[in-house]
Amino acid sequence: QVHLLESGGGSVQAGGSLRLSCAASGYSFSGHCMGWFRQSPGKERERVATRDVARATRYTDSVKDRFFISQDDAKNTLYLQMNSLKPEDTGVYYCAALSRYCSSIDYWGQGTQVTVSS
Repeated sequence: QVHLLESGGGSVQAGGSLRLSCAASGYSFSGHCMGWFRQSPGKERERVATRDVARATRYTDSVKDRFFISQDDAKNTLYLQMNSLKPEDTGVYYCAALSRYCSSIDYWGQGTQVTVSS
């Protein structure tokens, strides 16, 4: 059974940083695309960052040069380093395991809340 467990969320002031972690069990990152999504209040869930099987990363425009996705295959853990946080980054952040070419979602984590105050 696959489990994706996020941690590292919390409350921070604007300009601060957080690092989210996603520990996977029953699942190997190898050969899969991994990603982070978020759902902000009143908005649909959006893709924030992905890392594909070739280790290429992609980011939504609003987080470019502030957020960085990485993974530790030995620990089967995905990370999202979030810097220069803004109030509009507030939301629930979800880890996701995607298909090989990042085209569809195979598994979701339960989410972790990030709140950025001005």
